Amino acid sequence: MKKLFLAVLLLVNLSYLSTSAHAGSYSQTKYPIVLVHGLFGFDDLLWVDYFYKVPSALNRNGAQVYVATVSPANATEVRGEQLLAYVQEVLAVSGAEKVNLIGHSHGGPTIRYVASVAPELVASASSVAGVNWGSPVADLVRAGIEPDSALEGVAKTVFDGFTNFLELITGSNPGELPTDTIAALEALTTEKTLEFNAAYPEGMPSSYCANDGDVLASNGVYYFSWSGGSTYTNVFDIADPALALTGLAFNESNDGLVSSCSSHLGYVLKDNYKMNHLDEVNQTFGIHHLFETDPVSVFVQQANLLKQLGL
Repeated sequence: MKKLFLAVLLLVNLSYLSTSAHAGSYSQTKYPIVLVHGLFGFDDLLWVDYFYKVPSALNRNGAQVYVATVSPANATEVRGEQLLAYVQEVLAVSGAEKVNLIGHSHGGPTIRYVASVAPELVASASSVAGVNWGSPVADLVRAGIEPDSALEGVAKTVFDGFTNFLELITGSNPGELPTDTIAALEALTTEKTLEFNAAYPEGMPSSYCANDGDVLASNGVYYFSWSGGSTYTNVFDIADPALALTGLAFNESNDGLVSSCSSHLGYVLKDNYKMNHLDEVNQTFGIHHLFETDPVSVFVQQANLLKQLGL
């Protein structure tokens, strides 16, 4: 199966120049694409949406795109149930039988949940820097906040308040979807992701950093992943210093919040783009490494791959 997909990817790359002239249908997948944000995801902040310029680029290239609304911060299963309800709405509106899910960061496990509990509704699940094996950053933060302690109560109040404020200034309705930042933090720890993987194993490799996850899993869903492996990417990127600091929690290739190995799921397209955790969704304001692929084009090419596979 891996060799088959290598052949397909080669054909896609060889056909890029010939098909790019017909951009209107280059990414015209059979099923709608649903984009799913990660932790503290927002709709629109200072005229910049979470997947900056990605939906419009996919639309221009023929894809039917929806951006899911799920809790900015909550447990994976809670966000997963919200996404499942959203997918059902998309199917009702579009008349499609399935969707192609693409999730960034915490959106990775979120789309995996839906693909696992309702595989009949999902054609493919593409994880972008998904926290599939946990994050040392989450481990460190959780270790510093003892469960059921006064500090945890204060932290929850502060961060839940920040999340609701973020919803307010980005045009969302605060409180419309439940917020629980402590539950979100726990969900991203190594311990909890391993428990999650045991319950929803489809597409996962046999061990950490392995590259043998099923591309076409037993549930009939295709699984893909890609991620970045750099923290300093552009001198003008204001997120670089913060992500370089959080990147010190790792002793391996990472994007500042997720290691390259942790991102592995299904067919690993690439795990070392010169992108930090925000570059992967074309943040901040589209500033990225000068000598790396435009993040938007990665989404467009992924849609073309799904199209080539009849998805």
